[in-house]
Amino acid sequence: MIITYDIEDKRINKVRKTLKKYLTWTQNSVFEGEITEGKLHKCLSEINKLIDKKTDSIYVYRVKISKNIKKDVIGIEKNFNELFL
Repeated sequence: MIITYDIEDKRINKVRKTLKKYLTWTQNSVFEGEITEGKLHKCLSEINKLIDKKTDSIYVYRVKISKNIKKDVIGIEKNFNELFL
């Protein structure tokens, strides 16, 4: 699963904190990882309560078979979950 977002600054920390409960924060507005449908539903339900659908965007990319994806990283691979205490 890959989730990206474009959120207004005043809500961004709440959205980021919610996504960090479910996925790995890999770039400023990108989260990825494996998640069950039930947890995904719960995560998106929480996110829906935080965002303003008139100005904010959430993109959810579902990867059905992880073997079909190859991720190349040019430069240093970041894991923001490990960078902050």
